Amino acid sequence: MQPIVQLSNEPLDRDALVAAVSDPAVGGIVVFEGVVRNHARGKQISYLEYDVYKEMAEEQIHTIIAEAQRRWSIEHIAVAHRFGRLEIGEASVIIAVGSAHRAEAFEACRYIIDTLKTTVPIWKKEVATSGEEWVEG
Repeated sequence: MQPIVQLSNEPLDRDALVAAVSDPAVGGIVVFEGVVRNHARGKQISYLEYDVYKEMAEEQIHTIIAEAQRRWSIEHIAVAHRFGRLEIGEASVIIAVGSAHRAEAFEACRYIIDTLKTTVPIWKKEVATSGEEWVEG
């Protein structure tokens, strides 16, 4: 199965991503969903804005997925990330990994989110009650 990579300014569809990694051979599906919270580093957050270098981000996410597949022999992976303005409680990123066994799915999912946050050109601006600031992943 080809991995799914979505970068969108529309709300993310968790159910569609889970369905995309579902398969009769899959014994475990792990989903990581990052949501906008109302605080960060002692500040009250009003909303977030994400910006993305779309072509490069898609390429780098595919590279991360390929490495996860190499390490854990997982075929079913879907990664979606929002950009634009996100309100408190909205999902900014969803990663779904389907595998024959849960351990590999957990490990691959954690690797994907940790690597994505540190290497993919997606930038986050926190808009707080006290001002706004671009922050690193």
